[in-house]
Amino acid sequence: MGRIPDKKIKQPAKAIDWDSLRQRLEASRMAVGQELTPDATRAILRKRAGELARQAGEEGAGATLEVLEFLLSYESYAIEISWIVETYPLRELTPLPGTPPFVLGIINVRGRILSVIDIRVFFDLPQQGLTNLNKVIILQAGGMEFGILADEIIGTRSIALAELQPPLPTLTGIREKYLKGVTRERTALLDGEKLLSDQMIVVHDEIEE
Repeated sequence: MGRIPDKKIKQPAKAIDWDSLRQRLEASRMAVGQELTPDATRAILRKRAGELARQAGEEGAGATLEVLEFLLSYESYAIEISWIVETYPLRELTPLPGTPPFVLGIINVRGRILSVIDIRVFFDLPQQGLTNLNKVIILQAGGMEFGILADEIIGTRSIALAELQPPLPTLTGIREKYLKGVTRERTALLDGEKLLSDQMIVVHDEIEE
């Protein structure tokens, strides 16, 4: 972006009401921790993304990403909200014999049969088993749709692109392939586009009547 000439600056930019912003983010965090319909999730999260983007633009802080943060094997991960359809409780998981080890099984989400991917397998994370507290983050792009496992949904947050650091040197091969970067707090940002476009991890299934 070009530099704004000094003569066009009439007065200091209006300060951001950070208390109000934190309250809105907390409301979003409470919402994504529950079972939400796709329309409700899109409305809440994308509205929040738009608000934060405008706030950042007014302050001139640079480009930001609005993400959903979650825990998996005690590690913090995040993925851009633009790839997320909804979050859903892990219910009635049906294993699929003969599928790769990263495919936990399939679930029925209001008539849609979706495969659930365990990204712990990609990232060599400890296997902790499943409980009724696990969530599924449903991703979608074009005609591709599947869920990824989460131990706990933390909430939404804004990440400045300038804050992202390259993946650690110890992360090589398939682990690094699906990462866009790591924040200062060591939250790993997943690359939603690569996850959704990689044919290797997509499983198509239909209900047999």
